[in-house]
Amino acid sequence: MLIDTHCHLDAAEFDLDRDAVHAAALAAGVERMVLPAVAVDRFIQLKTSVARYPGCVAAYGIHPLFVMPAKEADLAELRAWLSNEKPVAVGEIGLDFYLPEIDLQRQTFFFIEQLKLAREFNLPVLLHVRRSVDAILKQLRRFKVPGGIAHAFNGSRQQAEAFIQLGFKLGFGGAMTYSGSTRIRQLAATLPLEAIVLETDAPDISPAWLAGRRNAPAELRQIAEVLARLRGLSLAEVAAQTSRNARAVFPGI
Repeated sequence: MLIDTHCHLDAAEFDLDRDAVHAAALAAGVERMVLPAVAVDRFIQLKTSVARYPGCVAAYGIHPLFVMPAKEADLAELRAWLSNEKPVAVGEIGLDFYLPEIDLQRQTFFFIEQLKLAREFNLPVLLHVRRSVDAILKQLRRFKVPGGIAHAFNGSRQQAEAFIQLGFKLGFGGAMTYSGSTRIRQLAATLPLEAIVLETDAPDISPAWLAGRRNAPAELRQIAEVLARLRGLSLAEVAAQTSRNARAVFPGI
């Protein structure tokens, strides 16, 4: 069994064929999919997707790229959803230093407030860490939460070890499949396998064989095969261990 720890099956890109995309994932052996929210106004669509598709579970949060239109009242609404819906995590939350137009102070405010909610509800977090790993780690040391995943990890080995020491797993997906992604591939090959989980981030971060086309959760099997080759292991070994890792992060899965 494979677990996709980060998949936006509720995204508009799947509106025309969501049933088929989900069926293809199950056929490929992807039996569990964690669907993280990005904004409060998408929570209902996310809940609908989780209810409709077996194997899907929800995380609720406000993505750093969506904080500009967000209101402080959205945090109160998020708190209500965390209380009433019993998700497996708070997410997708974090910081993004790639796009300068997204105000850093506002990002940091929403990130900290959501870390506080994760701590209050004793939930792990799904972290967006694009070009912001050190700033993320700084806040995680201030606001202790029960672990989580550094999604689409692309940092240094030292940063990877810092996450692991804080009880986090590292998410590897499509970026690992490119031969030019030498640092990511080296980390995937040499970090403790117990620290790694698999993800697609579908419809984004397409693997090499899709050449930028829409990603989908069914691609996780081939992504797992890439990790198996990098580590000199069988697909069955990688699938079993990364699934154990995902369940350790998300007891509610």
